[in-house]
Amino acid sequence: MYGAVSYGISDWDVGISLIMGGLTYLCAPWSVTTIYNSIRLRPHLWPLRIVAAIVPAMFTVDWVYWLYHSAVGNKMLRWENFKVSMALYFICGLLWLYRGSVREFVADIGKKNREMK
Repeated sequence: MYGAVSYGISDWDVGISLIMGGLTYLCAPWSVTTIYNSIRLRPHLWPLRIVAAIVPAMFTVDWVYWLYHSAVGNKMLRWENFKVSMALYFICGLLWLYRGSVREFVADIGKKNREMK
């Protein structure tokens, strides 16, 4: 939200920030889990499960972006937005998937780093 009100970027406003942020919060953890389990466990029709997990990512990252800015009439920086937003979608999915506090998350990462040495 800070960037939407502070920077003068034509395609970054409060509306798209709320829409894309909300959809990311709802869909990204499921997408990450589905892709991870499909690759790790190889269930029946696992490639189809990966495609099914990428569809909400594409909807959130690109299709909603295009629909919103087409309706509002803003100039779009579609490719630039896609690259940044897709990375953020999966990063947020990983972070929101974690079941615990921020303190526990940092402690777990430190523990894993110590184990790897």
